[in-house]
Amino acid sequence: MTNMPNTITVNPVTRVEGHGKITVQLREDGSVENARMHVTQFRGFEVFAKGRDFREMPVITPRTCGICPVSHHLAAAKACDAIIGARITPSAHKLREMMHMAQFVQSHALSFFHLSSPDLLFGFDADPATRNIAGVAESYPDLALLGIAIRKFGQEIIKTLGDKKIHPWHSIPGGVNRSLKKNERDVYLKELPDVIAGIQKAMALIKDYLNRNEHLAGVFATVTTSYLGLVRDGDLELYDGLLRLVSPRGSVIEEFACEDYYKKIGEYVVDWSYLKFPFYRDIGFPEGSYRVGPLGRVNVCDKISTPLAQKELEVFRTHGDGRIVHKTLYYHYARLIEALYAAERIGMLLLDPDILGSDLRVTSATLNSSGVGVVEAPRGTLIHHYEVDEQGSIIKCNMIVATGHNNWSINRGVEQVAKQYITDGKTVSEGALNRMEHVIRCYDPCLSCSTHAWGKMPLEVELTDSFGNHISSTFKE
Repeated sequence: MTNMPNTITVNPVTRVEGHGKITVQLREDGSVENARMHVTQFRGFEVFAKGRDFREMPVITPRTCGICPVSHHLAAAKACDAIIGARITPSAHKLREMMHMAQFVQSHALSFFHLSSPDLLFGFDADPATRNIAGVAESYPDLALLGIAIRKFGQEIIKTLGDKKIHPWHSIPGGVNRSLKKNERDVYLKELPDVIAGIQKAMALIKDYLNRNEHLAGVFATVTTSYLGLVRDGDLELYDGLLRLVSPRGSVIEEFACEDYYKKIGEYVVDWSYLKFPFYRDIGFPEGSYRVGPLGRVNVCDKISTPLAQKELEVFRTHGDGRIVHKTLYYHYARLIEALYAAERIGMLLLDPDILGSDLRVTSATLNSSGVGVVEAPRGTLIHHYEVDEQGSIIKCNMIVATGHNNWSINRGVEQVAKQYITDGKTVSEGALNRMEHVIRCYDPCLSCSTHAWGKMPLEVELTDSFGNHISSTFKE
């Protein structure tokens, strides 16, 4: 029999969207050999989309996830626009963008207030019975209510336009199916100042935390990578634009059209995860790995087009090496900068006359053989690519989700933290396990976008000896 190293398993990772686990392989002396995040269930959207009419995809693909439905809805609609060769009207474009900005506000609020703030407020080593959203509600009720209010604002806009907060139906090939009414616009204009003020309060909280924990922020799962994201004339862009890849020092490696993504991005496959590892083809894997999402986007852009978010970006960049911040804990800070930008952008769109327009859809007799739709989901760059036959039935579907782009960096960060906090393999603290989980929470991954599961997912941490024999385990529903 070949001796197997000790294995510590965290299953599932908690306070993230979807299901995954962490395994830590230990050497005989108890030190960490490697640590990995596993996405454990098979994802089948690209397979069962085959044979469906492409026009169905803006309704089908939001079911990929209950947190990211708007992102999949819009990416699918943009791919359908490309298939019919449609250039949507200004009103349709701005209505889509407003729903997109609302998604950023609600999703970033969920990530910060509900999923990550318990670790930041109580500490990584706090009792799990307290270190959760219920504990936040009890000890910081004003903050908990603030997070709910900010998230509600975004969700209500999504519901207004798409009829539902989750899995909305608003964008269709060639445009949208509903405009915004004047009385609806006026309600959101009235509520917006409080939302912006709330985001700024959260911003002050994370800035204070990072300033007080400067050393921790510098070393916690920090990896030096390239970054990828959409830009428009160098500005932060979330709905449309060119894809820009920048080096670890901030120089632009390349800007390219979204429809050329497959020429630039490859996908590496491993035997221990259903989630692929995208990389920049010209550099290769793993050297060509990069990061996306809030930290990626604020590192990629030159500036932000709204004044309050731009001011925060300038402060943010004082914490980096030149213009680039590699510190993984700064994902939380970047996330709130984006939430602020999205709220400001909603205000601009609400005041635009086109938002009340009735010219919502263009028709086309064109049927191109393929279409690519790219948006920046809250968690990072989302790519939908469909190929169709002469009847418009899908013959090939490829979806690259944000969590995939970040997969390599997440695994690197988890391993770094494991090596720092697990030294002998015999006594592993709950705080050490939680720190590994928090690495993943920084990226706010959406594992459901990559996987699907059913049934209960209890937490079980198991320690085995070098022969695989059970030593001890901790089980929690």
